[in-house]
Amino acid sequence: MTPEPARRAKPWRRWNAATHRDVGYLTVALTLAYAISGLAVNHIASWNPNYAKVKEARQIQPLNRTDPTEVLVRTAQAQLKPEGRFKSAFQPDDDTLNLYYDRASYAVDLPTGKVLVEAVRPRPVLYAMNQLHLNAPKRLWTAIADLYAVALLVLAFTGLFILKGPKGFLGRGLWLTGAGAAVPIVYWLWWRYLA
Repeated sequence: MTPEPARRAKPWRRWNAATHRDVGYLTVALTLAYAISGLAVNHIASWNPNYAKVKEARQIQPLNRTDPTEVLVRTAQAQLKPEGRFKSAFQPDDDTLNLYYDRASYAVDLPTGKVLVEAVRPRPVLYAMNQLHLNAPKRLWTAIADLYAVALLVLAFTGLFILKGPKGFLGRGLWLTGAGAAVPIVYWLWWRYLA
């Protein structure tokens, strides 16, 4: 008795697997960026995912506390060379001058010239990921993000049909797909009507 020849995969299955593989390779970097950014932004109540608070000590020449505030501000600014847009200045007491900028504040101890700088700085890499995730650039990035969304749809649908048999979509896959679909549906209903 001659053994049965091995069944060849149907052409649409080969195309499906190749499409899933290649679209997956093309989108892996965007998927990682969106996933990392999503985790960061989900916990915005606990931390600022875009900016980190930074404190640093600086030193300038001591300033004459008897000078008018406007003179103190100009002199301190000339020595500090602060970045950003100046907002306001305030003297909480005779020995201190506070300078406020859009992303930093400077507390100057006039007699000693010691300065405490408190600033916010963009988090490296994560800031860029968050801006792309939230579509801050607009224009061309909107089209790229839309293509990425379509690619995710392709990955989802082609992934359903990679395997066949009891481990494929009509076997275990159907139960797992149903369980995965139930999570957002049940949560939405609970949140909308019971929470």
